[in-house]
Amino acid sequence: MPSNDSLMLYTKLAGFRLAVLANRACCDGDFPRELHNRLLDGLDAAIDRVRTILTLERRLLDGGDEYAAYQLAGETEIFGRFTIELLDEIDIDYDTHDYRINGGRWTNALLVDDSGVYVDYPELVPLGAEELGSLAPIILAIRIETGVAVRACRVDDGEIRLLHPNYATHGLRRA
Repeated sequence: MPSNDSLMLYTKLAGFRLAVLANRACCDGDFPRELHNRLLDGLDAAIDRVRTILTLERRLLDGGDEYAAYQLAGETEIFGRFTIELLDEIDIDYDTHDYRINGGRWTNALLVDDSGVYVDYPELVPLGAEELGSLAPIILAIRIETGVAVRACRVDDGEIRLLHPNYATHGLRRA
């Protein structure tokens, strides 16, 4: 028999999925609807992970699979780091100083100007409760009840846009 903790987690995640589905019916725009859809996708992925954990717990209790304990430990560790990303995500390679946004192309963050060389990574700015709307209390409840992190952040490039190749440089002169 699977552990009660995994069963309770499965039940809570399925309940939150139903709450998000019901809340999506009241959306009046494309942006809130897209946030709801991404949260539903994330909850589906979390539910699938918990199903895998439940299956491994059953196999471990049956005693027929000697590798089930190792697989269960790995799946539990992966689920412990599980995060649902609703908007933007940044991958940073600190060794090469490269970053990419939402799985796009890699960009080098080393910037050179007359004052020297510095590293300028874009930042993630979390969305506020006003921007999340009716999803804000649901996201908070998911975090509190299940421990699954939900991040809704947008990328703030800051000064990096000035160095983009498409930036109009007709007014600049070389010294």
